[in-house]
Amino acid sequence: MSSSNTYTLLQYGDDPLRHHFIDTENRPAFSMLTTKSSLNQVAQDPNLVLRLTRETAWSSQHPSIMGPDNSFFYLGPESTAGYIIYGNNASNIPMNFFLRPGKREQSLSRYFRAQSGKDYKWRIGSHRMECFDGRTVLATWEVSSPEHEYYARLHIKQNALPLITEIVTALILNRMALALGW
Repeated sequence: MSSSNTYTLLQYGDDPLRHHFIDTENRPAFSMLTTKSSLNQVAQDPNLVLRLTRETAWSSQHPSIMGPDNSFFYLGPESTAGYIIYGNNASNIPMNFFLRPGKREQSLSRYFRAQSGKDYKWRIGSHRMECFDGRTVLATWEVSSPEHEYYARLHIKQNALPLITEIVTALILNRMALALGW
């Protein structure tokens, strides 16, 4: 952590569907993997399912972290937008609703609603994205220069930790939407 109460996570892997984050002390923070399904589950849901897991090794260092440990991304046919489920919650959130476009035409912003009901904004770019609460920056994701072994850095402000799983979920969904052309 720096003196400005900002935490940095390093992203290893450039595939938005499969990568992981570690903190600067080498603790696993988040992992994004394809879920292992039994044949019975595959027959019921043949589309790709991904799980984002907030790792205990990292979250136990930050008592202000709240919310679910996991989010699940259920993609539609041929990797189209599907829906998201947090933790063991029975309700699902359609991806197209989860990431709503900005208010102005041609806006590069996407809004997401946290489980608390409050809306937050991601300003989208191919190499840099910023998450806002009003005019306050909560998190910044940016692609690293080629000499680094990690693909990107995610800088998180202290006041964003209570909803970190939701912020990372929205970041990944934004990256998926860019990569898959939604």
